[in-house]
Amino acid sequence: MTTPPVCNYEGSDYQASFWDKGERQYEDRAEAIALKRLLPARGKLLLELGAGAGRNTPRYGGYERIVLLDYSRTQLEQARARLGASPRYVYVAADIYKLPFVDGLFDGATMIRTLHHMADAPKALAQVRHVLQPDATLVLEYANKRNLKAILRYWLGKQAWSPFTQAPVEFAALNFDFHPKAIRRWLAEAGFRPEKTLTVSHFRIGLLKRVFPAAFLAALDGLIQPSGALFQITPSVFVRAVATGQTSPAAAGAFFKCPECGQARLEEAPEYLACPACKRRYAFKDGIYDFKSGG
Repeated sequence: MTTPPVCNYEGSDYQASFWDKGERQYEDRAEAIALKRLLPARGKLLLELGAGAGRNTPRYGGYERIVLLDYSRTQLEQARARLGASPRYVYVAADIYKLPFVDGLFDGATMIRTLHHMADAPKALAQVRHVLQPDATLVLEYANKRNLKAILRYWLGKQAWSPFTQAPVEFAALNFDFHPKAIRRWLAEAGFRPEKTLTVSHFRIGLLKRVFPAAFLAALDGLIQPSGALFQITPSVFVRAVATGQTSPAAAGAFFKCPECGQARLEEAPEYLACPACKRRYAFKDGIYDFKSGG
């Protein structure tokens, strides 16, 4: 099975360089406010897509178990070092385009600062829908091409691409901005019903972040976020969507499936999971399931 190219953060110090030392306390706090508004207060099993080093994971305290999924094993190693080896957390290295879970497994999912790396966003959203139960909640964040800065640059002739067309724009390799109408259409086609939209990072301007405390800007951002129901002109947009239609309920005890052939109920061994159908083996090492290792 061929899949679109993947943005790989293997070996990256993204958490330290971008978040811990990147003067993005305001953005982090503003995202926390949006997540608290959109995510259900409690649930059983949450899939965190693009979990990275686990920056947002502690914010999902209402869920009994959380599966942290990322393409990069080293990002998951950082997450495990941060969060620990609690049975509440399941660490999985896998490709979003080939999710290694049985259908209808999760009652919630988040995808924050991840969709903008998807060369085929509709395909990724369809994969997510398969593993969710009916009425499950997806909290999706996407990079908005119709943001105020892009509009002004386009009108001033400093930007060639139009922020008003619905086609994605790849502003750097495997970094995409999306139009809000396209996102709503893709969600509907994948089997989701958008319920609530928040605009986030209204004050993502270097001068403002240097002058005002992050807590103040985030609180102000939180007051304005509900305006996303009417218009979206910020660089970041959050959407709460509900899975519609039917999904075959996950068989009792079933969790992982082979991402290559689709066989469920993989055979467990201390150091790997084995597919009885196609004979692939997926490593389990240092607390991380690696579904990129099948051979």
